[in-house]
Amino acid sequence: MLLSQDKKPTLIWLQGVTCNGNTHSFLNLSYLELLLSKFELIYLPFMEVKYSFFDISKCSLSCDVLIFEGTFDPLMQRNGVLLKDILIHYANDAKHIIAVGSCASFGGMFKASAPDRNSGLLYDGDDFIGVLTKLYKKVINLSGCPIHPEWLGYTLSMIANNKNIKLDDLYRPVELYSNLSHHGCTRNEYFEWKVDAKNFGEKEGCLFYEQGCRAPMTHASCNKILWNEVSSKTRIGTPCFGCTEPDFPRENFFKTKTNMSIPQDIPLGVPKRSYLTMAGIAKTFHIKRLEGKLIDYKTTD
Repeated sequence: MLLSQDKKPTLIWLQGVTCNGNTHSFLNLSYLELLLSKFELIYLPFMEVKYSFFDISKCSLSCDVLIFEGTFDPLMQRNGVLLKDILIHYANDAKHIIAVGSCASFGGMFKASAPDRNSGLLYDGDDFIGVLTKLYKKVINLSGCPIHPEWLGYTLSMIANNKNIKLDDLYRPVELYSNLSHHGCTRNEYFEWKVDAKNFGEKEGCLFYEQGCRAPMTHASCNKILWNEVSSKTRIGTPCFGCTEPDFPRENFFKTKTNMSIPQDIPLGVPKRSYLTMAGIAKTFHIKRLEGKLIDYKTTD
């Protein structure tokens, strides 16, 4: 939905059950001050603004853009008012609703701890039964634990400039989530030739087979849009956890499930039989150039 060009869009940021991780991530955005200057800030829990949460809880205000961080708990109260009532009041009036982080998108970590109560705004895991399903046309999911600050920066910039945002089947911006985390990974050659890193933090080697990396199955642009314009998890030797997907968090973050040494989950978009054929052929080769880097790293560390 496009906004009027006559005034700045108004913005409110609400929080459910949260660790504040998405807030802290967003505060690292290099152009934060410039971006927020394009909005009339009604309420943000991390900034001094005109209105307090007490004012917000009276449900007498409205906003164009509603950001919600954290898992939705229908029994949660703030200032003696059900958070559900506050959320629905502002969601009904808002032109855009942004579910910031995997908790707000799908339930995330807090759903894992209290699955009978906590959920995302549209989804409970991958079930489309959230509190705002009737308003789904307004919702933009920005999944991630936490989100990349540039993802929220992009979304708010598009809204401020009155541009439409194309969404995928899970209501995430296609521009941000059409790639896999695997795309742009500096370890892709090791993945192709099945040369594995045996430990975290190693500068070389693939993290998929030995360390549980979910990058080939995870829709995210972490290796295309680097964190702080510098790095990503896989670049420093830590596996991708798949935190942007509805099934996050899974058990055994650091282990790739296998059946008779065959990965249970294979890279998206590749037929299983074809993948197993290619993987079997690749494992018969010994690429001394790649394997030598692992040996050199271990002996000189």
